[in-house]
Amino acid sequence: MKNICYLISVLFFFSYYQTKAQNSTTAINQVLQAYFGVEKALVNDDSEMANKQATVLVNAIEQVNASKLDDRQKADWTKYNEKLRYNSQHISESKSIAHQREHFAALSDDMYSLFKNFKTHPTIYRQYCPMKKQYWLNDAATIQNPYYGKQMPDCGKVTEKMAGSSSVILIK
Repeated sequence: MKNICYLISVLFFFSYYQTKAQNSTTAINQVLQAYFGVEKALVNDDSEMANKQATVLVNAIEQVNASKLDDRQKADWTKYNEKLRYNSQHISESKSIAHQREHFAALSDDMYSLFKNFKTHPTIYRQYCPMKKQYWLNDAATIQNPYYGKQMPDCGKVTEKMAGSSSVILIK
């Protein structure tokens, strides 16, 4: 009987932490998906859609409950969430695509720093625009440049492939 109680306790704790991890992973990955929405809008030179997607991103950021993150994730989230919100808010309010792209550059740097440590995401590609000397994240290896949009859609290169549950792979 003692062993059964112990087994039930272990199963309970395992399922509790599994659920907690899934909930925090879902919230964080919604931030990433919303970021990709902003990125795609800028690739398409669509300032209005960038506004809408940035609003989705602000809302996704606000939905992350830091208390459900492990200690390392909580520290990273605390370090970057306000920066993410600030740049997303500016993109959502600006009508100038050039201004949106300026904030997108800062947003991309912070997203990279956050997701490089989280490891809860699907595969992400870090890409670089040599003309702007700026990075961004993409959900595909194919270059889709958000800084030049339709003017130079394939300008850039993949510099890193970040696999969520495995180590970061550098691409040369």
